[in-house]
Amino acid sequence: MTDSSAAPAQPVDDRDVVVELKDVHAGYLPGVNILNGANLVARQGELIGIIGPNGAGKSTLLKAIFGMVQVRGGDITVNGESILGLKADKLVRRGVGFVPQTNNVFPSLTIEENLQMGLYQNPKIYASRLEFVTEIFAELGARLKQRAGSLSGGERQMVAMSRALMMDPSVLLLDEPSAGLSPVRQDDAFIRVSDINKAGVTTIMVEQNARRCLQICDRGYVLDQGKDAYEGAGRALLEDPKVIGLYLGTLGQDAA
Repeated sequence: MTDSSAAPAQPVDDRDVVVELKDVHAGYLPGVNILNGANLVARQGELIGIIGPNGAGKSTLLKAIFGMVQVRGGDITVNGESILGLKADKLVRRGVGFVPQTNNVFPSLTIEENLQMGLYQNPKIYASRLEFVTEIFAELGARLKQRAGSLSGGERQMVAMSRALMMDPSVLLLDEPSAGLSPVRQDDAFIRVSDINKAGVTTIMVEQNARRCLQICDRGYVLDQGKDAYEGAGRALLEDPKVIGLYLGTLGQDAA
């Protein structure tokens, strides 16, 4: 585990890096940054967890990767190429999938139509990608004609993840996948995230349930005031006294 305020950044092996943020400054309003020098590396096949107090910039970091917030400094690369300034459709073509916390399905459309919307840029691969996502979310395969608006919150989350996976992304960005779900559905959401990652999809997850997030992720980043204050293996961060004292005492304290 490293304290980024005290230790210099370590060299990155570019051969297996999928996503990298270098000293990123970004914000929504002119002259006001939410991210203030954020750094992150996600390698092939990793599950990365991002935790931190409210207002730390966790969701903003994902939105910066997906071109939804203005990046004013630093760089963001996907598979070694800068993606700064690219719109969402271009980012999807570059292999970036994003599942927002809310409004993440088309409620008037069926599950099948939602999945087809995820492939509007490449409909020819629908059959193979449908097979992939229904291996992870088997329930959806039997309910393709059901309208998404009739689903529970946890079921909608499954549809949203599946739609983002339809384009075979290099990296999947998940913003608070357990938000608003019952404890049972929260556990199910974390299991599904792990299943997606085990299927070979590099995953970056922002999560308020800090303990549960760190239990399943390969590596975690603790954001504070728009910077990565701590970084390390998920289990190591769970046991680090500084992280426990500063963050885990108020984050996800009800999680086992």
